[in-house]
Amino acid sequence: MDINVKPADGVTVVQIRGSVDGLTADEVLATLDREVDGGNVKLVADLSGLDYTSSAGLRAFLGTLKRTRSKGGDLRLAAVQPPVRKVLELAGFTGILKLYDDVPAAIASYAG
Repeated sequence: MDINVKPADGVTVVQIRGSVDGLTADEVLATLDREVDGGNVKLVADLSGLDYTSSAGLRAFLGTLKRTRSKGGDLRLAAVQPPVRKVLELAGFTGILKLYDDVPAAIASYAG
C-alpha cells in the first residue's frame, strides 16, 4: 500500500494505492488523523489506485468522516474502483460517504 498527501485548492487530497486491510488500515487512519489534527478537515480520498478494502478500511474512513464533520469539514471519496464501490455499497456506506467520479469533481464539491 502507498499513501500520498497533497494540498489542492484549500482541500487535502489523500491518494491511497493498493489494498487496505487489517494490516494496513492503521496506517491509513494514522495518515488521515494527522491531517485532521493539523486542521485539514476538507479531505478527498483519491481511491483511483485502491483495488481492495476490508471492513478495517471502512472503519478508518468512517472514523475520519466523523472527525472531519465534527470540525466543520468532510471526507469525500473520488474515483472509487468497482470492487471497492461494491464493498461500500454492501456495507451501506454509499448513503453516508459522498462519492465522486474523479478528484477534480470532489475538490470542486467543496466550493459549493
